[in-house]
Amino acid sequence: MTKPRKPVCPLSPQWRKSSCSQGGGTECVEVAEAPGHWFVRDSKDPDGPTLIVAPSAWSALLAAVKTGAHDLP
Repeated sequence: MTKPRKPVCPLSPQWRKSSCSQGGGTECVEVAEAPGHWFVRDSKDPDGPTLIVAPSAWSALLAAVKTGAHDLP
């Protein structure tokens, strides 16, 4: 069986996480931007899978989050 390949992301991405994270918070979603893509990963597993998101999808997600569309009940 072959292992799934990890998506390619920038060689030296500038990963960012919420300013609400406490110090070295390891239970966060981190994002990095590169021309034509956004990358998303789990801070608990920085060497794990990375999602690649198109800019249009990223913008749509941010707009939905800002309106509360994904808030918990």
